[in-house]
Amino acid sequence: MNYSFVFFLNSALLGVGLAMDAFSVSLANGLHEPKMRMKKMCGIAGTFGAFQAIMPMTGWLCVHTIVEYFRTFEKFIPWIALILLCYIGGSMLINGIRGTDEGDEIPGVGPKALFVQGIATSIDALSVGFTISEYDWLMALVCSLIIAIVTFFICMTGLSLGKRFGTRLSNKADILGGVILIAIGLEIFISNMF
Repeated sequence: MNYSFVFFLNSALLGVGLAMDAFSVSLANGLHEPKMRMKKMCGIAGTFGAFQAIMPMTGWLCVHTIVEYFRTFEKFIPWIALILLCYIGGSMLINGIRGTDEGDEIPGVGPKALFVQGIATSIDALSVGFTISEYDWLMALVCSLIIAIVTFFICMTGLSLGKRFGTRLSNKADILGGVILIAIGLEIFISNMF
């Protein structure tokens, strides 16, 4: 692999797709705390970005540990990526179409709640370790950092919009994120299988 335009585009699109959960939570956090200061907004967005960078690298490390011992596992990686990304993307799509109930409680924005939100919104990024498994460690790290940067800016946007407009956009964000993740899963599968 090389650092081509497609590499950066795929990394940015992965970031957009994975950040949609964090975007939705950021909207809710912005609504919950409309007078939030910029420092706290950066902390929240930075936390989501950090989790979005750590999880793909953790997945990448797991894949490379497993692949080193079980070479036959390698041919299943495109299938696993397709299944995981379609499952996660499909779940996001369904949640976005269904919407949320008016009575749903808005999560708090304290450190403990932020930690839980960070894990919950980035757990799907663990599967990205499968999708970037063909990269060497430096390319995987660059991809993870691009995902983190994209997540940071998307979350800052979500916090700002949440402070201004509430959570009316959160369902559309889930739909967009789901479509992007499914499309990336199909692209990875098709490019590796054919």
